[in-house]
Amino acid sequence: MLSISMQFVSLPVACYITAIILELAKISEAAETITRYEVINDTMTLISAGGKFKLGFFRPGNSENRYLGIWFNIPTQTIIWVANRNNPLNDSSGVLKIGDDGNLILVGHTESIIWSTNIQNMSSNITIAQLLDSGNLVLRDAKTETYVWQSFDYPSDTLLAGMKFGWNLRTGLNRNLTSWKSADDPSPGDFSFAVDLHELPQTLLRRNSVKLFRGAPWDGLQTSGDRAKLNHVFKTSFINNSEEVYYQYDLYDLNDDLTTLVLTYSGVLQRLIWNNQSLEWFLLTKHPGDPCESYGQCGPNAICTVNDAQVCSCLAGYMPKSSQEWAIPLWSGGCVRKKPLNCPKGEGFIKLKGVEIPDLRQFRTNTNMTLKECRVECLKNCSCTAYANSNTTGDGRGCLLWYGDLFDMRLFAESAKQNLYIRVTASELDSPKKKQFVLVMVAASVASVLLLLASCIIWKRRTQGTRQDIPSRDEENLELPIFNIDTIAEATNNFSYSNKIGEGGFGPVYKVISIALNKGALQWTYQSIKICFEFLNQ
Repeated sequence: MLSISMQFVSLPVACYITAIILELAKISEAAETITRYEVINDTMTLISAGGKFKLGFFRPGNSENRYLGIWFNIPTQTIIWVANRNNPLNDSSGVLKIGDDGNLILVGHTESIIWSTNIQNMSSNITIAQLLDSGNLVLRDAKTETYVWQSFDYPSDTLLAGMKFGWNLRTGLNRNLTSWKSADDPSPGDFSFAVDLHELPQTLLRRNSVKLFRGAPWDGLQTSGDRAKLNHVFKTSFINNSEEVYYQYDLYDLNDDLTTLVLTYSGVLQRLIWNNQSLEWFLLTKHPGDPCESYGQCGPNAICTVNDAQVCSCLAGYMPKSSQEWAIPLWSGGCVRKKPLNCPKGEGFIKLKGVEIPDLRQFRTNTNMTLKECRVECLKNCSCTAYANSNTTGDGRGCLLWYGDLFDMRLFAESAKQNLYIRVTASELDSPKKKQFVLVMVAASVASVLLLLASCIIWKRRTQGTRQDIPSRDEENLELPIFNIDTIAEATNNFSYSNKIGEGGFGPVYKVISIALNKGALQWTYQSIKICFEFLNQ
């Protein structure tokens, strides 16, 4: 009877205990906040309200250390933020909680502080930590509901939608990305990606202090040259005022799409989008993604064109600093002027269409100038080497002036709105009408000669019958003129981009407008006419 009674009592007790365990498990996985007397230990996680993100402890790769981090709530664990990057836990004793002063703290087994939000002089020590559905971990004042700290202000290696990437000028806060040291070590590595702060901000990827990739400045519509692929997932914006300078991207659809911009430990910026069907990340873009995105690929005063067989070419008025190095090819030495500027006698500018503007090393801006005023301003200063609109919105406005050598230029499609005007000597200037006239004359000469030869042959056949062989002497005279590489190089300004008129299956096509080549065309025309008359008299 006692045994039956014990069984009868033990059944509800077991159920009660099981219910408690299930409820505790539910609480440990479903909670999105931490209050004053709640904690998160090594076996527990916070989950954002919509279930997109989790916060908890993890062990990266083959490491034995443990870290507090945030990751996407998807089958492939993807860490997007790490709290204690520089101070890992060597066991599972870590606890996250609200400290006596209201700060969010991570402590180890001896209650020593491993990491803290470290807010000084808070108005209230009654705070609540919450993991938002944006992936942002915030600490807010329980009374005023204002944020006193947020993880979005202290990125690790990943930029999420809605995060500000750049500067708070009022506080000096610089929000930038730093890579992990390795797949096993989330401590800050050698690579960083940040907004370079000056009159016209641009983004720079560096290895320590060495520039690896430059995201060109915002031109009013997009980054100059617009490296980003068009997509229906996110849109990019840029804010530049007296208090803040930052980039930000936002999702078109907050419910469906997951995307990140991550700086890998190997120094590559990757734009990733989650594929819900294959349950894996899809690579949308990466930087540097081609040779022309590597900083300074062609050296000073040269332009990089990724689709050309020879990706680097000198700007108009410049020649390779070392012809031997360019023949290797080794382009890092760049180009130098063929002739010094004779400032300001007869100098002018050649327009380059659809370019990513040079790096902002020595420059000056004036947002109130027109493009014509910008040109005049550049001509006043003998060290000014180029100018452009600083803003391409509408018909363009603002003035951007460069001084000295021009670095890190890239050619895009001519449909791109950003144009650059390169300063050249009078001898380098050639009016478009003259170039067009020469091309028309050459084409007309060739057509006329061919028509004349055809007429000669037809007339001869009608009068004397068809002649089977034309003397070999005449065949030799009909040959086109042959020019050596030095003559062609001189005619095309060392194969300068400014003389390029197109590209066919055999490579680039250049304007060949020198006197030497025109003489050759005239000689060929003369010889053709001479042969025709000799042929008729036979």
